[in-house]
Amino acid sequence: MNAKELLKKVRLVELRTKGFVNEIFSGEYHSVFKGRGIEFAEVREYQYGDDIRLIDWNVSARFGRPYIKVFEEERELTVMLLVDFSGSSQYGTRNGLKRDIAVEICACLAFSAMKNNDKVGAILFTDRIEKFIPPKKGKSHILRILRELLFFEPVGKKTNLRLGLEYLNKVIKKRSISFFISDFYDNNFEDPLKLVSKKHDLIAVHLVDPTEKELPPLGLIKFVDAETGENIWVDSTSDIVRKKYSEFWINNKQKLDKLFLKSKVDKIEINIDKSYLNPLIDFFKRRSKRY
Repeated sequence: MNAKELLKKVRLVELRTKGFVNEIFSGEYHSVFKGRGIEFAEVREYQYGDDIRLIDWNVSARFGRPYIKVFEEERELTVMLLVDFSGSSQYGTRNGLKRDIAVEICACLAFSAMKNNDKVGAILFTDRIEKFIPPKKGKSHILRILRELLFFEPVGKKTNLRLGLEYLNKVIKKRSISFFISDFYDNNFEDPLKLVSKKHDLIAVHLVDPTEKELPPLGLIKFVDAETGENIWVDSTSDIVRKKYSEFWINNKQKLDKLFLKSKVDKIEINIDKSYLNPLIDFFKRRSKRY
């Protein structure tokens, strides 16, 4: 792909996702993510009507007259995009690959954060940390992240969710809003998930293709594991096979939901054959009711 084609693809994704942001999404984002909290700004002399609970007694004693503490909202936020680029991200049967949907979701979140004057960074990982983009502000930085997401070619194929979480905790020292985007086909990441969720506002974005829930009756199907290259033939017309396939999905989903609930991690389930906007907006609406 030459530079002209590359810029055209970036521009198309930018126009598509910025349109969503401008029309319906940024208001939902802003209503939930307003700032980390209240920070001390200065002291000033007490005025009639001020809250006496804000009096700074040490400063007042030093100057012989009452002074109060003045606070302001700490507005700036850091948004991190933790994106799984393992082999299974190349899977998709209808509207596109999981990777394609992940890129558009990241673009929506990043442009919303930009409108909110927040910093945005990204960690792209497989079974290794593939790329780290430190959080910064500004449109040029957002477009850089978008270019990386669109055209990045990972070295690894397997998944290590533990590694991605541990790296996030290591490199981002202050509390962030972190969107953890994956299909979550991995085990043994419970401990770092709990640790990260205590330090950061961690939100899991679970990408699901419809054929992962229910096996369509298409006859003899050859399955290829995108991460290991292993092949297996399956008779999709067998009722027993299809039942076990569905049970496997249900059991895994229940296990994952229980893990997120236990770790106090919010989850957004995105069915990649449908619009991702409604699940995102519904999530933000639910979150806004907590505040």
